[in-house]
Amino acid sequence: MTTITASEVNKLRQMTGAGMMDCKNALVETQGDFEAAVDYLRKKGAKIAAKRADREATEGCVIAMVNDSRNAGVIVLLACETDFVAKNEAFVELAKSIATLAMDNKPADLDALKALSLNGVAVADRLMDEVAKIGEKIDVTKYELVEGSNVVSYIHGSYRMGVLVEMNNAATDANMVAGKDVAMQIAAMNPVAVNRDSVDANTIERELEIGREQARAEGKPEAMIDRIATGKLEKFFKESTLIAQDFVKDGSLTVEKYLSSVEPGLTVTRFKRVQLG
Repeated sequence: MTTITASEVNKLRQMTGAGMMDCKNALVETQGDFEAAVDYLRKKGAKIAAKRADREATEGCVIAMVNDSRNAGVIVLLACETDFVAKNEAFVELAKSIATLAMDNKPADLDALKALSLNGVAVADRLMDEVAKIGEKIDVTKYELVEGSNVVSYIHGSYRMGVLVEMNNAATDANMVAGKDVAMQIAAMNPVAVNRDSVDANTIERELEIGREQARAEGKPEAMIDRIATGKLEKFFKESTLIAQDFVKDGSLTVEKYLSSVEPGLTVTRFKRVQLG
């Protein structure tokens, strides 16, 4: 049987971040072969991840960023089980490094992001390493990419929500500030769409049906039901679509009027909002 020294165990621990006993067992199982021991720990991490697949990973870190040209932005949510892990500096740095990787490569979807190489290791494998080291479920659960002529990012709270806003005018310092303001609006008010034209048909029909049922419950005449429901839909558009909402920093303006006051014709063409939980 191969004799494993404490210094060898510590060396593997420094390489992988895994626990001392896990490192010792890995070296024993692989007869002191460090590369094989690293693979052994990764496989163990995969098993741990499988055992934890049904666990709730509702904590984590949301990173939103744009490139220097402001013509593309990403949001990445690195999820974990506990607030203790989410606030760990190394965990936040890992989330930032994955977001930077996404920003540099613009993968098409979440699977493509996990297949990218991060410091020589696939993101998916790096996540397994973290599971082995930390001992709780860790995964990139959300990824959004926005490409356009003028994209602004915003991170709300302690990495608990990320927002991307795409605007129509060419990027300027003034409309970057406006974009941040609107991103904060999106974080606070959670609009369903940019404007009434971008609300999907199913949502509109659902709101109309709710309005009809409310009117009937109030005892309104059947002949008035559709008109009342249409009025309630108008209220929904006002409260739930971004540019029609009252601007949170100045209630005398809608978001649409605020943007126009910054630059003629300035408006939002698209947004993404990712929140923990």
